[in-house]
Amino acid sequence: MATGSSWAWKPIARDALLARAYHSCDVVRGKLLLFGGLKSGEPKEPPLGDMVAFDPTLLTAETVAPDGGYQRSHHDAAVLADRWLCVVGGWDGTHRVSAVCCWDTERGQWERWAEGPSNDPPVGLSSHTCTKVSEHELRVVGREGGLRTQRRFASIYTLRVNPATKTYWYKEEESRTASRAGHSAMLLRNTGGYQLVVFGGRDSSDCEVAGRWGKGKIHVESIHAPKLTEQLSRLVGSENGSQQAPKGLRHQSCTVVGPFAVAFGGETLTRGRDTICNDLYVYDTRCSPPSWFCFPCSDRGQKRVGHRTCLWNDKLYLVGGFGPDGKTPCPEICVLEIP
Repeated sequence: MATGSSWAWKPIARDALLARAYHSCDVVRGKLLLFGGLKSGEPKEPPLGDMVAFDPTLLTAETVAPDGGYQRSHHDAAVLADRWLCVVGGWDGTHRVSAVCCWDTERGQWERWAEGPSNDPPVGLSSHTCTKVSEHELRVVGREGGLRTQRRFASIYTLRVNPATKTYWYKEEESRTASRAGHSAMLLRNTGGYQLVVFGGRDSSDCEVAGRWGKGKIHVESIHAPKLTEQLSRLVGSENGSQQAPKGLRHQSCTVVGPFAVAFGGETLTRGRDTICNDLYVYDTRCSPPSWFCFPCSDRGQKRVGHRTCLWNDKLYLVGGFGPDGKTPCPEICVLEIP
């Protein structure tokens, strides 16, 4: 068990199917669906294209879809109507892509969705974020670029999706953020409604707002996690917070839990050696302005990069990622324990 001063990642299952990094992991119909990613840190190794389901009740993993021709890594995904896993962009082994493909959990098959007539897609996206705003709208934040060129800023896109017609279309927003890749996006409540806050993915500690919506504009069910919320409240109550976000961190995980956002691990850009991290960060929005709290971990074996965290049934799961050497995938699934 990897421990900090007052928290721990407790391993609950181990399976070679889970050993991957830069994948997506989303909860659909009570199971964690892992898609794509990389099996090693070798630059020329193609991404995975299989879909693996982890059952948090039985603690078992199984392949629900072999490689179907949709290899991806450094992508992001969103769940629509608790049925479709909507995979957006990523690296296909040859190019950065912006195309959308969906796994229909009800039919057990892939669907390649078509571009709508007003689609204005990015050239390519990887290490971006895709945040669900409603069943028909996603907000994508990322640095557009092809194989050889990348923009000096990150673009913000509204991505409309229609499961009935199996179509999608991008619209680039007028606002932009600083150039970021491997950042995190947090959809957070505020007094007027919601805002999407991005951090990380560059050598700074700046947070930026990538979208604001009124109370009636966001149609996303918040996951009820009363026990974990209370534990996080107790955890931050024992420390002094800071206004500064983690500096120079990328490819960390981040999950919103009630009024908190929980970030873990990642790769730091602030030093040349031993760059993989194992610190736990909690962002507390209950105060104004919100505060960051850092909880270090002494166990080097729990260093992670390119991993994911998922909230389900009042538990936060840590899934996959490369370990301390930055190239060996971790086959364990852990849950966050706060005594």
